[in-house]
Amino acid sequence: MVAKKWSLANVLIVICLLLVVAATLYPFLYMIAVSLSKDIYVMRGEIGLWPKGLNFDMYKLVLKDPRIGSAYVNTIVYTVVSTVLSLIITAMGAYAISKKHMLFHQTFTLMIVFTMFFSGGMIPTFLVVKQVGIVDTIWGMILPTAVSTWNLIIMRTFFSNIPKELEEAGRIDGLNDIGIFVRLVLPLSKASLATIGLFYAVGMWNNFYSALLYLRKAELFPLQVVLRNIVLAGQIVNGDVSSVGGDSLIVEESLKFATIIVSTVPILLLYPFLQKYFVKGVTIGSVKG
Repeated sequence: MVAKKWSLANVLIVICLLLVVAATLYPFLYMIAVSLSKDIYVMRGEIGLWPKGLNFDMYKLVLKDPRIGSAYVNTIVYTVVSTVLSLIITAMGAYAISKKHMLFHQTFTLMIVFTMFFSGGMIPTFLVVKQVGIVDTIWGMILPTAVSTWNLIIMRTFFSNIPKELEEAGRIDGLNDIGIFVRLVLPLSKASLATIGLFYAVGMWNNFYSALLYLRKAELFPLQVVLRNIVLAGQIVNGDVSSVGGDSLIVEESLKFATIIVSTVPILLLYPFLQKYFVKGVTIGSVKG
């Protein structure tokens, strides 16, 4: 077996990638270490990448807050419903504008691209949402951000690259446009759907701006809003922050890191299940030469 020769360029690329990995992982490892360490070690500045005096008081304090449980449920519902709805609308719209023979194809495409550079703004959007009557409802979180123009353009490009022979074969078998889309195009689009779906899911999971604009009832708040309030206020319902440790400032710092980890880890765990779709060829084996 011939050993691979490393050139100077390859060495520099590896070094740069390792630096990027280190810069990405260090904040998470540090926050985890601080949130799991006793206050005395944090106060002394002795925390590195490994916790000292292991304790889970901050996580118990966060997870015992009754707001956290309902906020988790709300966020999961918003994320699941929003991702499914966004994928359906985006896939259907992208497939339609990927057909150059469609009537007014160029007009619709230009109208969609126009929204990437110009928008109505926050106040007009809020007035539309209020006029429709979806303020203080689940749809106020989902519908205003249901479609991303960028994701729509990406998926349109993907659909444009699907071999036309597949659609012609489907028409020979008696399928109409909807049948071709559902039975031929979507099964070949798992990689694209998984990627765009992850973008939508992450966007909705981290979305607190829409909640601040369109939600008034605390029981409808998503996780990010509740955790944001905890981080800013440094307070937990039915809990005394200062009673957890000797120094309330240090406890608040640990509390903030714990809340960030609680809100970040669940969506990070989703990536390994979708990674294979990012590198999988979408038309491999679909057309025989």
